[in-house]
Amino acid sequence: MKKKVFLMMMAALLTFSMTACGSDNSSPDEADTSKQPEQAEQSDQTDQSKPADSGTEVTNKDKPLVWFNRQPSNSSTGELDMAALTFNDNTYYVGFDANQGAELQGTMVKDYIEKNIDKIDRNGDGTIGYVLAIGDIGHNDSIARTRGVRKALGTGLDKDGNVNSEPIGTNTDGSAVAVQDGSIEVGGKTYVVRELASQEMKNSAGATWDAATAGNTIGTWSSSFGDQIDVVVSNNDGMGMSMFNAWSKDNKVPTFGYDANNDAVAAIAEGYGGTISQHADVQAYLTLRVLRNALDGVDIDTGIGTADEAGNVLSSDVYVYKEAERSYYALNVAVTSDNYQEFSDSTKVYEPVSKQLDASGHPVKKIWLDIYNAADNFLSSTYQPLLQNYDDLLNLEVDYIGGDGQTESNITNRLGNPGQYDAFAINMVKTDNAASYTSLLSQ
Repeated sequence: MKKKVFLMMMAALLTFSMTACGSDNSSPDEADTSKQPEQAEQSDQTDQSKPADSGTEVTNKDKPLVWFNRQPSNSSTGELDMAALTFNDNTYYVGFDANQGAELQGTMVKDYIEKNIDKIDRNGDGTIGYVLAIGDIGHNDSIARTRGVRKALGTGLDKDGNVNSEPIGTNTDGSAVAVQDGSIEVGGKTYVVRELASQEMKNSAGATWDAATAGNTIGTWSSSFGDQIDVVVSNNDGMGMSMFNAWSKDNKVPTFGYDANNDAVAAIAEGYGGTISQHADVQAYLTLRVLRNALDGVDIDTGIGTADEAGNVLSSDVYVYKEAERSYYALNVAVTSDNYQEFSDSTKVYEPVSKQLDASGHPVKKIWLDIYNAADNFLSSTYQPLLQNYDDLLNLEVDYIGGDGQTESNITNRLGNPGQYDAFAINMVKTDNAASYTSLLSQ
C-alpha cells in the first residue's frame, strides 16, 4: 500500500516538473508578448526624453536674432537687406522711423528760425546761413536726417528721386551743386537760406559720427566765415554738443541735434536749440522684448501691442511694425524749450512697459549684444543704460560687447562661442555688413 502511494506521488511530481519545464520552453513570441507592455513603456520613455533634450539644443542659425540701431541695408541706395532681415523665423529689426524723425528735425529748425527771425540773422545780410554735421554718409538714418533738414529749409536738390544727401564741403557763395539756396518769408520779408558748409564727421581712424571731429570742424568753419553762421545743425547730439561747447554756446548760435541725450536736453536751458527724442526707451524695450517673446515661444506681439500677464503694453502712437520689413520702428518727438523738462532723464524706462516678468514663466536666458562703438554718446549714455534696466525686468542675462566703431572684426572676434548664448542682438558698424555676423551663426 505504501509503495502504491509512493508511486502515485512520484508520478504527480513528474507531471508537475514537466509542466514547469514546458512553461520555461514556451515560444519566443509568447515570451515577448508577456514582457511587451513593460518593455514598450521603457522604450517610449527613452524615445520621449531624447527629443526633449535635443529640442533645447537649438542651432545658432535658428536662434532669435534682433538687428538694432543699424538696419541691414545697402549704404549707397538704402535698399533693405532682406536676406539679413529674414535670416531665420525669429529675426527682426528694431529702430525708429527715420523719415518721420528727419522731417521733424527739419521742421523744428525751420520753426525756430521763423520764430526768432528778428535776432537770428547775426550779421544782418538777409541770409540765414547754417552748417551741417553729417554722421555717416553710408548710414540710412544719417542720410534721412540730412535730407529732412534740406527739404524743410528748401536747400535740397533732387538726385535719383530723393533729396541729395552728399556733403558739400564749403559753400559760402552758394555755388555748390549738391544743394541750392532756399528761402523763408516772415513778416513780408524774404530771407535766403544757405547751407554754408557740411561734412561727414569721420576721424583719422575711420570712425564716423565722431564728436571730437565735429568740435574741431566748427572751429575751422567759424574761423573762416564765423559771422555768417546763424544756425548749427547736426545729425546727432554727440556731434551737436561738441560744436555747441566748442563754439556756438559762447556765440549764442542755436544748435540742433538728434537723440535727446541727457546733456543735450539740459543744454536747451543754455541756448541749445532743440533735439529729437527717438523714443530710445521704447526702442530698448523692443530690442529685448522681441527676443524674450521668441525665446518663450509666444506670439511676437506679446507685451508690445497686446498686454502680457504683467500688464506691459505699448500704445500705437509710440511705435509702428512693418511686417514686410520685419521691422519695429519707434516714433519720434521734438524736444524744445517748450517741453524739454519732460525729457530730463533719457535712461528712465517707459512706464507702460516697466513691470517685472515672473521668472517661473519666463526663465533666465543668456543674450549676446554688441554696441558698434563704445564711445558713441547716444548708445553708451542712453541706449545701453536703458537696455540694462530692461534686461532685469525681462529676466535676461546680457553680455554687452563694445566695439571700436571702425571694424566689424573688432566685434565679431568676440563672438567665438555663440553656442553659449540663447539669442543675439546686433548693432553693426556698417549697414552693409550683416553677413559678417550671419556667417558666424551659420557655421
